[in-house]
Amino acid sequence: MDEQTTIEQKIIEALRTIFDPEIPVNIYDLGLVYQIDVDENKMVHIVMTLTTPNCPVAESLPEEVMEKLQKIEGVSAVEVNLTFDPPWSQDNLSEEARLELGLI
Repeated sequence: MDEQTTIEQKIIEALRTIFDPEIPVNIYDLGLVYQIDVDENKMVHIVMTLTTPNCPVAESLPEEVMEKLQKIEGVSAVEVNLTFDPPWSQDNLSEEARLELGLI
């Protein structure tokens, strides 16, 4: 397994420790993270959304993502881009999240 894959796995592990305050599921399994890219300089680029544009953590959640990912060994920098296109829907939920929320 190469270093890039290892960093990506650590990123996913870290994202699974961050929870949406309104839904008791982590942001990764909620499907709020649309894209994870790690470039050759170990710069991490995240594209994510929120469950709603009026989300009360619209400012703090991307900051929390940035702070947690910057602590990962090997990561040089983190950039988090917030998007609402496409808008989040329950279709984004992982199977684990669906189970946890009683949707299966």
